Amino acid sequence: MHSASENGAKEPKGRSWTVSIAVAGSIVDNTQSLELASLVCAAGNIQIAGQIARAAAIFNIDEIVVYDDSERSAKLSAKSRKWKECAADTGGVFLARLLQFLETPQYLRKSLYSVHVSLKYAGMLPPIDPPHHLRQMEWLPYREGVVVEKRPDDGGSFVNVGIVKDVRISQFIKAGTRVTVAMGDDPSYKRLHARKLKAVSPTEPREKSGLYWGFSVRLASSLSGVFTECPFEDGYDHTIGTSEHGEQPDSSDLVIPSFKHLLIVFGGVTGLEHSLREDNNLEVEEVSFLFDRYINVCPDQGSRTIRTEEAILIALQFLKKPIQRACSKR
Repeated sequence: MHSASENGAKEPKGRSWTVSIAVAGSIVDNTQSLELASLVCAAGNIQIAGQIARAAAIFNIDEIVVYDDSERSAKLSAKSRKWKECAADTGGVFLARLLQFLETPQYLRKSLYSVHVSLKYAGMLPPIDPPHHLRQMEWLPYREGVVVEKRPDDGGSFVNVGIVKDVRISQFIKAGTRVTVAMGDDPSYKRLHARKLKAVSPTEPREKSGLYWGFSVRLASSLSGVFTECPFEDGYDHTIGTSEHGEQPDSSDLVIPSFKHLLIVFGGVTGLEHSLREDNNLEVEEVSFLFDRYINVCPDQGSRTIRTEEAILIALQFLKKPIQRACSKR
């Protein structure tokens, strides 16, 4: 029996590095209604959460951090948004919930999300369609699933992974928990119900097989919390802030060093400068001092303002080649 390498086939190459983006929750505070915050408008403009989620999926973003960019965000949110049902939510909580919902495969949403007013129109947003949003008969080495109430007689758990029958995993996990399941090597799914599979880390598809497996969503208490509450042991080793006041390099000249965890930060309606002023935990004089690079990705803009959801698309396209060059050094 010949190995894949002997037959000339390439072994799947894992990816250890990650790219994160951080956005201000205040970007939804200025919307006039719940529909405008979460819905596709009649004019065809994809609004707020839907556009951010699709941009993240298109550019293989691994983590979205939503930060509340004002100590008064809860009061501002209740006053400035016009819908009473969500008045208790800050802009950050509202946006993070929508992003988590959109990242979840459609076949899991009813099991994982109770009815909530902020999700009322989320199902009308265009799907982000990343690899882990599999159709019923599509095969990948992994699937996302949710543990169901029924238990196997011989131990372990049953998991709904979006195919005809629930599969069994060897671990006993609380019902209602989302899990990533390693599906084995048989793409036909024959007799899958008779085998015990295994729940694995949600980062394994990326780290072992190099698959893009969607994005995690983290809610940070402030701009400083984006850094201090980082889930990675050694934090972000390269950071980029975006602003119209930043330096203006050409994408072809921009050098990003080899990194493990890259972070790209976007400001709210009034920019990162405002976020700095409202964060008592930050003592730097200029917001540019928080980052390794502070750049303007769209100089000479024709409009006076660029919305954050527009800036994300522009910036990720601008940084695509520099990131690829940095990763090629590994």
